[in-house]
Amino acid sequence: MKTSVKHLSVAMSLALASAGFSAHVNASGFALIENSASGMGNAFAGGSAIADDASTVYFNPAGMTRLDGTQIVIAGHIVSPSAEFTDTGSTAFTTAPLTGSNDTTDETAFVPNFYYVTNIGNDSQFGLGITVPFGLATEYSDDWIGRYTATKSEVETININPSFSTKATDKLSLGFGLNIQYIKATLANQLDSGGICVNLQMQGGADAATAISNCQGAGLAVADAAVDSSQSLSGDDWSTGFNFGVLYDLDDASRLGFAYRSGIKHSLEGDVDFTMNATLAGIVSGLTPPANSLFSDTGVTAGIELPKTISVSYYRDVNKEIAVMADITWTEWNNFSDLTVVFDNPVQGSTSIPENWNNTMRYSVGMNYRPDSTMVYRFGIAYDETPVPSAEERTPRIPGNDRTWLSLGLGYEVSSTMSFDVGYSHLFVDDTEIHNTDATFSHVLNGTYEADINIFSVQGNFKF
Repeated sequence: MKTSVKHLSVAMSLALASAGFSAHVNASGFALIENSASGMGNAFAGGSAIADDASTVYFNPAGMTRLDGTQIVIAGHIVSPSAEFTDTGSTAFTTAPLTGSNDTTDETAFVPNFYYVTNIGNDSQFGLGITVPFGLATEYSDDWIGRYTATKSEVETININPSFSTKATDKLSLGFGLNIQYIKATLANQLDSGGICVNLQMQGGADAATAISNCQGAGLAVADAAVDSSQSLSGDDWSTGFNFGVLYDLDDASRLGFAYRSGIKHSLEGDVDFTMNATLAGIVSGLTPPANSLFSDTGVTAGIELPKTISVSYYRDVNKEIAVMADITWTEWNNFSDLTVVFDNPVQGSTSIPENWNNTMRYSVGMNYRPDSTMVYRFGIAYDETPVPSAEERTPRIPGNDRTWLSLGLGYEVSSTMSFDVGYSHLFVDDTEIHNTDATFSHVLNGTYEADINIFSVQGNFKF
């Protein structure tokens, strides 16, 4: 079979990019705010103004000026999401119903934090934070109905954040930090062997009906899970950014915090690995070179910019027992307007995929009740917007929607040098529609997700 290398290059590049790295942008879009168990109890209300332990390194480095001596915080969070998919009429490009099971993704993840703060003299402090600011874990069965868009998505980040703070005046504190960030992604999905066969037949001159019939006769029916191929893509990168903060004492009982985190540009480098159906592999190997290398394992690169954030927080001690706090955080997701993917194999080429994400807002309020010197009870609610603009641009790698947080927490002071915090949040997620169209073969995934998230947090605070 002779065919056009150029046309195949465009088709296969789109197939790989839309099925793989375009979804990685969605994965990176799942920002993790779980960077303190004490903050968890307040739904992170007042995050850049509270500054009552070393986790302020992440939320506002200026808050380190409120801490005495040397402090260490070690925290961990168990994030347990559940998103149950129900099909509402998904179709293959032939207009026949897509076959496959409904599925639930419920991958539990562990998110650790570490903070260190020490006085370095002259009303100045040094701090170090190690956090996980972005992450994702979703996994579906290989035969589920949305398998051509996603089967596995795993994104991990580590952010190393050395920071400095100083008092500019009695009321004004300033802080600055450097962010050294590592990102690693693994993304997998099934490939429609029958659809690829039809594409190759049509590139060779066959009409659609003939191509479908020929491929079915060869045992490669369109959207048949039994003959699917698969691909897995992985990549990683190190990059840097910065953050700074301001903390201002309005009076002896209240303060205002401002925190900024820069966006961080990553250029991921990695590989794409294919597992091909034997019949399809035989067809591809018979193509005229270099088209016969369309599904050869190869290197891949993609540029990704994780978003900047701006937070404004307020904290007030109403009396010795009660404190209130609030926060507004803006996240600049609209930098994900598109994603350019480059394959090392020139036959696979490169492509640019539109994303069109929106900037988001997060609003939270909270309250602390301290009945005595050793206990504090925390409460909080928050509303968290999704950056995904529509059901058409949502993928099953991130089946999220707007979320409402309900949070509770408890702090207990064991001694003057040791205390512990626990927190729990339940996130109510709006029912989520998805109408995702495959960029290459026009398979349409139509359905609804019912989802919620539970987060359990614990933290130890140590003073020296």
